[in-house]
Amino acid sequence: MEGPGSEGAAAAPLAQWRSDFSRLFQHYLDRSTPHTVNRWLGTLAVAMIYILRVYYVQGFYVISYGLGIYVLNLLIGFFSPKVDPELEALDGASLPTKGADEFRPFVRRLPEFKFWYSITKAFIVAFMLTFISVLDVPVFWPILLCYWIVLFVLTMKRQILHMIKYKYVPFDIGKQRYTGKK
Repeated sequence: MEGPGSEGAAAAPLAQWRSDFSRLFQHYLDRSTPHTVNRWLGTLAVAMIYILRVYYVQGFYVISYGLGIYVLNLLIGFFSPKVDPELEALDGASLPTKGADEFRPFVRRLPEFKFWYSITKAFIVAFMLTFISVLDVPVFWPILLCYWIVLFVLTMKRQILHMIKYKYVPFDIGKQRYTGKK
């Protein structure tokens, strides 16, 4: 029979390895923050690997549909302001509508880095799920694709109308440059 402290002794190296791995992962994640284009190119590569896997296996369409719904949900959060103007209008405060009003920059509900990180994790998890044969449910994929397209169009239409109504643009084109008088 083993002593009462034997479980703790076996768990300590595992906890130390997990802590070291977590710290190292966070280090590389922090270092990747300023490299936006490279991060998105990496995510595009992961997405292409997932798409090729689904194409060659000819299955896992339900997982792809779930991934599409999740990405659509992330996209809505990325395009939405952190504080919803509809709810603010009820409180009396609202977005500036006149030139004399105070300027308030657009702040996203889901920042770009978290958006990228969530999409990348989603594609990696979906890729790993394609190796579990129980999840390959036979479905007629064109119906799922049509339903997702309809859902995407209706959701984006509502989001764009919201942007137009409250006059906000979720895109940062960069620093505005003035050329002077012509």
